[in-house]
Amino acid sequence: MQNHKELAKSYFLEGYNCSQSVLLAFHEELGLDKDTAARMASPFGGGMGRLREVCGTVSGMLLVLGLLRGYGDPKDLEGKKALYEQVQALARTFREHNGSIICRDLLGLDHSSDVPAPSPRTPEYYKKRPCADLAADAAQILEQFLQQEQINPENL
Repeated sequence: MQNHKELAKSYFLEGYNCSQSVLLAFHEELGLDKDTAARMASPFGGGMGRLREVCGTVSGMLLVLGLLRGYGDPKDLEGKKALYEQVQALARTFREHNGSIICRDLLGLDHSSDVPAPSPRTPEYYKKRPCADLAADAAQILEQFLQQEQINPENL
């Protein structure tokens, strides 16, 4: 199995946004080419287009979960319930690790959104932003969750 934690961090440090970094860490296993995965997750960076709402790393984690465990039938209420339970468990774990799932809280911002233009990726940017580490944590949380779910006796 790949080291999703390190992959997610390295993708962020390459310049991908927070959500892309997490999805890209899993893209090969999901059968997605890199460009498709990057495009799919691109709107969720900066807490959804720099609105500073749900952290992009959490969104990336949930995109992976949906591709692996999502439901396609709108009448599949049990599938929806099972997925939402997993979403809530992942969000709860991320919140326990990091204090919030909200981008602006994680960044210590006192405003709800930013201008749409992304910040230049400079050494100063990487020093003041926890995003690379948040991407790594989200990927690790998801990897561990998926491994636990595979060996859970209830799933046998």
